[in-house]
Amino acid sequence: MTWVVRLIVLLPALAGLAGLLARRQRAVAAGVAVGSAALVTALGLAQWLAPLRTADIDSLGGLPLRDLSVPLHLLSDRLSGLVSFVVALVVLAIQVFTVWYLREDRRYGQFSATVSLFAAGMLLVVQSADLALTLVGWEIMGWCSWLLIGHDTDRYAARRAAYKAFIVTRVADIGMVVGLVALAVRAGSTDLLDVLTATEGDGLLTVGLVGVLIGVAGKSGLFPFHDWLPDAMEGPTPASALIHAATMVAAGSYVVTRFFSLYAVDDAARLLLAVLAAVTMVYAAVLAFAQSDVKRLLAYSTLSQIAIMLGALAAAPAESGAAPAISHLIGHAFFKALLFLGVGWLAVLVGGTALVRMRGRLRTRGALRWSMALGFAALAGVPPLIGFFTKETVIDTAFEGVAEGVGLGAWIVLVALLVTVVLTAAYCTRAWLLLDHVDGPLEDTARREASAAPVPVSAGESPPAPTAGHEVAAGQAAGHGHHAPITLSAAVSVVALAVLTVVGTLFLTGLRGAIHVGIATAVLSVLLIAGAALAVWVASRHGRVDAAERLPVSVRAGAERGFGADAAYARFGSGVVGLARVVVMLDRDVVDAYPRATAVTARGLGRFGERAHRAIPSLALVGLVVGAGLVVGLGVVTWL
Repeated sequence: MTWVVRLIVLLPALAGLAGLLARRQRAVAAGVAVGSAALVTALGLAQWLAPLRTADIDSLGGLPLRDLSVPLHLLSDRLSGLVSFVVALVVLAIQVFTVWYLREDRRYGQFSATVSLFAAGMLLVVQSADLALTLVGWEIMGWCSWLLIGHDTDRYAARRAAYKAFIVTRVADIGMVVGLVALAVRAGSTDLLDVLTATEGDGLLTVGLVGVLIGVAGKSGLFPFHDWLPDAMEGPTPASALIHAATMVAAGSYVVTRFFSLYAVDDAARLLLAVLAAVTMVYAAVLAFAQSDVKRLLAYSTLSQIAIMLGALAAAPAESGAAPAISHLIGHAFFKALLFLGVGWLAVLVGGTALVRMRGRLRTRGALRWSMALGFAALAGVPPLIGFFTKETVIDTAFEGVAEGVGLGAWIVLVALLVTVVLTAAYCTRAWLLLDHVDGPLEDTARREASAAPVPVSAGESPPAPTAGHEVAAGQAAGHGHHAPITLSAAVSVVALAVLTVVGTLFLTGLRGAIHVGIATAVLSVLLIAGAALAVWVASRHGRVDAAERLPVSVRAGAERGFGADAAYARFGSGVVGLARVVVMLDRDVVDAYPRATAVTARGLGRFGERAHRAIPSLALVGLVVGAGLVVGLGVVTWL
């Protein structure tokens, strides 16, 4: 089994390198990307189904540091096997879909290679039993996210979003580095098992856990680091699916899961986790409801769902473990990848992701329609889909935390969860009504849209250029561009994710504590979901108008801008630049002034002496020099 674990990390990294070398040969690049993803999926399945055991596995050999043990081990257990399998499975679906989606993109080879490298980074985090390896995988994902978000380098919005994501997550990663160093110093080792079993240094423990939490907040988009994630929608839809579904933003939940036993005994760090998770899950759900672009709606939804995972870790009793968070991570990977790829499929048909452009366009889409329906239902937590079981497990865990006296954090998380259940059902219902319902016959709506002013293309999407042999979609309005019929393999990727959204709960049955649903909490959640859906149905006049139009115009406009978070980032950046300029001025004009003044003074005195001297040797000076020479000569002769 040791070679399986090593290959799970090594193969996608090698595939990324091979894909870059073959980037100009599209067929070869696609074969490498899809083939390696399929092989890693099979290896992940083998690791998951292997007998349950925990084993430290050598990777490159330890680093020779005097006072710190750095063994660079990998970890093989049932948890890492399950998560690796799910990550590889989602990456496989995305790679297959991308072959069709970027069919006319000349930089497809670079994109698919970056996806492979991104997967390698995530799988290294999952398989790591060493803090140093965890940090390496963590940073690989950060670099790859910058490349994927900014894939369309010709667009300013994409470049800006990529730099924004890179800078925000890099700033947060300062906390991650400090936290991991503190935990390693406390244990005298970077080995995960040593870190978890160290018993001294409570001060360093709090510093380490808070630092790790800051890094997680940056990568997972917790408040106040959240605003980079919606802007990341400027990247192609497969990149959005990759970042939001099973990698990067979910990596933070996995890292905190590995440190759960430490968070369970540190009240300060755990309370901070609870507050950040609660604020993010409610705040992001409110923003999701008011979005006019479906990709940004799903982005804010991701923020809220990631916060639910972390909320489970903040509220769970120590004996319950971290399984509820992992179960929601896996469920979210399936239905969020499904929704993003489904939106990408529909966007190619209609030429954008703005809800006004997509309105009513799912009605005649067959498999895509019911796949999207399953995705939104799972996101809302409708039984018996996987989202219902995983979300109810988190809610039931929070109730247990309150009952067993976990502390204030459990209460905060529980209240936020119940509010988020209502808000999630509301924005899912609104999105579905807009995508599947129209006011009047679909043909009339298409005709009105065709005669209306052009709608700007939305985040990360551009209507594909017409090419020979492309067909016009049934029901597609004239003027919306042409599209290539979706390939069978790409369609199967979406349908397979839809099936996993229905049956994926079976994957969790072998993970102890991953599924436990209380009858009372389940009934309460179903009532809240039904009530929210009914309220949106009524507010939308039975699907004829947008329910978000009931909100004040100022609220909707503010939500579209993220309530000024981007402007706050810009002001903070300007403040940092201004402070840096002051520091440079002080360093140049104050600190360096004294050495420069000494040099200037010496130079001035030298020039003054040079000008005062006549440059003509006097007779006395000549005599002095000749006399000194004679004395030296006589001394040497006498000595000899």
